[in-house]
Amino acid sequence: MSLIVQKFGGTSVADADRLRHVAKIITDTYAKGHRVVAVLSAQGDTTDELIEKAKEINPNPSPREMDMLLSTGEQISVSLCAMAIEAMGYPVVSLTGWQSGILTNTVSMNARIKRLDTERVEAELDRRRIVIVTGFQGINRLGDITTLGRGGSDTSAVALAAALHADLCQIYTDVDGVYTADPREVKGARKLDEITYNEMLDLATLGAQVLHNRSVEMAKKYNVKLEVLSSFTGHPGTKIKEVAKGVEKSYISSVAKDKNIARIALLGVPDETGTSFKVFSLLAANNINVDIILQGIGQAERKDICFTVAEGDLERAAGLLKDHQESIGFRAMETNADVAKVSVVGAGMIGSPGVAAKLFEALYDAGININMISTSEIKISVLVDRKDAAKAVQVIHDKFFAM
Repeated sequence: MSLIVQKFGGTSVADADRLRHVAKIITDTYAKGHRVVAVLSAQGDTTDELIEKAKEINPNPSPREMDMLLSTGEQISVSLCAMAIEAMGYPVVSLTGWQSGILTNTVSMNARIKRLDTERVEAELDRRRIVIVTGFQGINRLGDITTLGRGGSDTSAVALAAALHADLCQIYTDVDGVYTADPREVKGARKLDEITYNEMLDLATLGAQVLHNRSVEMAKKYNVKLEVLSSFTGHPGTKIKEVAKGVEKSYISSVAKDKNIARIALLGVPDETGTSFKVFSLLAANNINVDIILQGIGQAERKDICFTVAEGDLERAAGLLKDHQESIGFRAMETNADVAKVSVVGAGMIGSPGVAAKLFEALYDAGININMISTSEIKISVLVDRKDAAKAVQVIHDKFFAM
């Protein structure tokens, strides 16, 4: 008897009809003889609506109280879904993240799972019950409710699948699987039958909104079998695994874009040992992640350092650097939030010369200027003006995936 963990996103449970449809998917799986744990997100735009309600009361609420508020969205989803399954005549129980034994650190609104105590979940499964669990949340050592950050329900599902040694973890969403680009925006995007953990992790990190990057990281670490599929069509999805078929045939798997990005340029930085450390240790100490970094060749004992941060961190990062301008020693700072990152990802890029040239040719032919470039063994990212982002993705996709 296999164990399957199924995760359903907010669009999949947005209203009563969709909840009943999700209940049907869950019970059909159960009726085939499988044990089932289902992880649900909050309905539709519930989380955004709760955030707006908080702002009406307090423009600057404490993170702890936000966790208390935001955790209610998933509780509504799981209880309603359990009611729908009860009405269909199946044994079911809904559990919160903390009832399910999801224990996190003490970081509010972006907690990380430290360990899982699955005794309650396993006991309910032994009673042949379907178990419906709130995604996105857990409890810390102080007994406070915590939330895992946007997309955290994916991480909840994979964590439970890993702890329970599930045979499969299915991530149900509003698309049929992982595509060569966002099918809602890019003409000719094609669904991938399989993709590697490394490729999917890069795509999730680079702006593809199919899976939470932390969930992919965890799936790879614990070898959780993942499948991304649609809750609406019933079509086969995309399998995510260590080694995917067809890697040698197509060295690029997908094209992604990320508009949640901003560029900072420090001009006239002293060209001496330790300067870069001062800059990036300051940002790291304040939990600001840095992505693409470009350092110019020094002239007259000065150099320029350009790098990117999440757009939401731009104001805080710029303020920190300005406060420490004297100790760092840069002469001026420029910021630009009107940029976007466009990336190509593919495990087959290793040992395939000419990928970068092909990408640059596509952008050159389209008259799109490149601001910064970052590469690794399985990805190339370029920074372009935000107005050019959609066009850049389309022309790059056409260059690599044209029939």
